Amino acid sequence: MGHPKFSRPKYDSPAHPWKAARIEEEHAIQSNHGLKNMKEIWKAKSSLRRHRNQAMKLIGRVDMTAEHWQREQQDMLNSMYRKGLIGNDATLDDVLSLDIEDILNRRLQAQVYYKGLAMSMKQARQLVTHGHISVGDQKVTIPSYPVSRVEEDEIRYSLGSALHNGAHSIRQTIDGIRESAEYGEDEEITKPEVKKGDVEVIAEAAEAAPSAEDTIPAEETPSGGEA
Repeated sequence: MGHPKFSRPKYDSPAHPWKAARIEEEHAIQSNHGLKNMKEIWKAKSSLRRHRNQAMKLIGRVDMTAEHWQREQQDMLNSMYRKGLIGNDATLDDVLSLDIEDILNRRLQAQVYYKGLAMSMKQARQLVTHGHISVGDQKVTIPSYPVSRVEEDEIRYSLGSALHNGAHSIRQTIDGIRESAEYGEDEEITKPEVKKGDVEVIAEAAEAAPSAEDTIPAEETPSGGEA
């Protein structure tokens, strides 16, 4: 069992540490979700692996008419539904079709960004770690906190945070982005589109904007004469 003071890791690291395809995939996931390191990806993969193993265990049962296995199957589906990973009418096959993106999207960091409380994944992580986000009445400072389906509508700015004031500069910037976004009439927006970071957008806007030399004419200086 090991010493209780030194608990074992709850995730499995890659069996081969130097596979180029896996490394490139993990770097892309890390960039899209604003993760701190690869351990967060390995934890999500381990969690996904446990769900799949449990689903395959129940699917492999020959006699599923037994009341015990039916109850265990329904309990798993209900648990996955409460976690927000599957729909209401999903089956065990839907559990096997989950991928790592479905696990990472349930993190508090991702939910803060998807609800429009931050302009990027990295800013969402910063807001969470600095104590600006609360789930219900409880302030949460853990970006990897798994958000259940019930808690989705309870994510908001903390009462003691400066961002709770709508006149804050970040709030005004986010509201301006919302107003300037062009959506279809019947299109339902569920998640903001992840394209570029704020730094890249600001940099492109700065490059596209005319410089001061082009907009302000230079003052005519008198020609130099003899003193």
